[in-house]
Amino acid sequence: MNISYEDFEKVDIRVGKILKVEEFPEARKPAYKLEIDFGKEIGIKRSSARIVDLYKKEELEGSLVLAVVNFPPKQIGPFISECLTLGVPDEEGRVVLVRSDKDAPLGSKLF
Repeated sequence: MNISYEDFEKVDIRVGKILKVEEFPEARKPAYKLEIDFGKEIGIKRSSARIVDLYKKEELEGSLVLAVVNFPPKQIGPFISECLTLGVPDEEGRVVLVRSDKDAPLGSKLF
């Protein structure tokens, strides 16, 4: 299925820094609750991410990730996820985060 470039432009993908990582025992599949700072324009948003297989909480704090910031909030059990942290599956189906390989200003938009 093809989409137009205009459709792609509607998806707002930004760089954010993970400030806080918490366990999410209520999730159906193992996940963390993330608090991510997207800079002054967007601020701090929360996200649920199924990344516990490959990442320890301590290594995630302070790291830069890419996330969709303009989806509507989504209820995940007792938690409201305000953005979609992006990842891709590895060979075993575990989620590998999409990250910047260089420091980028918080809130920078993917283009």
